[in-house]
Amino acid sequence: MTARVNRRWVMASRPDPDVREDNFQLESVPVPAPGPGQFLIRTLYLSLAPVMRMYLIDGAGIEKPLETGETMRGRGVGEVVESNHPGFAVGDIVQGKLGWQEYSISDGSPYFMMYKVEQRLVPFSTALGVLGMTGFTSYLGLTKIGRIKHGETVLVSGAAGGVGSNCGFIARNLGCRVVGIAGTDDKCRLLVDRLGYEAAINYRTEDAEQRVGELCPQGVDVFFDNVGGPILDAALAHINRYARIVLCGRISEYLKSDEEKYCLRNWWRVGQHRAGMQGFFIYDLEKHFPAAETQMAEWIAAGLMSYQEDVLEGIEQMPRALMRLYDGSNVGKQLVKVATPVTTVEPRRQ
Repeated sequence: MTARVNRRWVMASRPDPDVREDNFQLESVPVPAPGPGQFLIRTLYLSLAPVMRMYLIDGAGIEKPLETGETMRGRGVGEVVESNHPGFAVGDIVQGKLGWQEYSISDGSPYFMMYKVEQRLVPFSTALGVLGMTGFTSYLGLTKIGRIKHGETVLVSGAAGGVGSNCGFIARNLGCRVVGIAGTDDKCRLLVDRLGYEAAINYRTEDAEQRVGELCPQGVDVFFDNVGGPILDAALAHINRYARIVLCGRISEYLKSDEEKYCLRNWWRVGQHRAGMQGFFIYDLEKHFPAAETQMAEWIAAGLMSYQEDVLEGIEQMPRALMRLYDGSNVGKQLVKVATPVTTVEPRRQ
């Protein structure tokens, strides 16, 4: 073991309400040694997601709330560098709950949600993006929750974000017409030029409800919502009979108090059009992960799917990277590169 120090970010204080850099503290501690049945992982990339703010506050309803001084939670992809576990060998690339740190210990139990990275067609960062939980959320949200069908019209909000940036090609490859909503002209151009969308709406400079009607004259069959608030209302105004509204996120509402949260005006259209509105938890769809990974890897290899990553360099960037999600700075999946592989040569992009 050449490294003696494990740098990690711990919680220093809770957001009030915005996430700030002083909510975190960077510490240096000894690199842990794996015990019986354990293995040591060197972090390569760490993933950022809006839900992380809730880890600092109340655990997001799925974890015990963090305490001051505890390592910040988060998924990462890493390389096994020491192992006392029969199922994980030195050199294996894995993704799971690594936390905001350079080294972590796992025993492979369900708590760590640890998966070996089998697809080697693209960089290992994709194990957190298009070929990881973010991509699975896009693919399975559209296919299992949205139940998209050939010839339908699909509308996606937050389309230039981590999840949304995958939805264009997925919907298009499955025979749908797909329109995206984003917050800048540059992001809208990216959606159309590189990410499979037929058209895009800048909700900051255009009347979103009017533009949805113009770009979806036959109505919306599936709305994949990452934003909530007025954008959800704009989409509901144009849903078709038996439409499916997939509630993936509501980033426009995360930092608002209960009194400030937006109240939907067009909710009644769900009943009128016999539509369905459903949220989902991606880990409930775990049995479908291998099929989702295989399908999207095949599309990427065949040149039928591209993806967008926004990568900052160095573990020092973790708080800044998280804050970029809330101010809309990120374009595509927000990641931080922590290290390069030691014993495995990372494949180049196809």
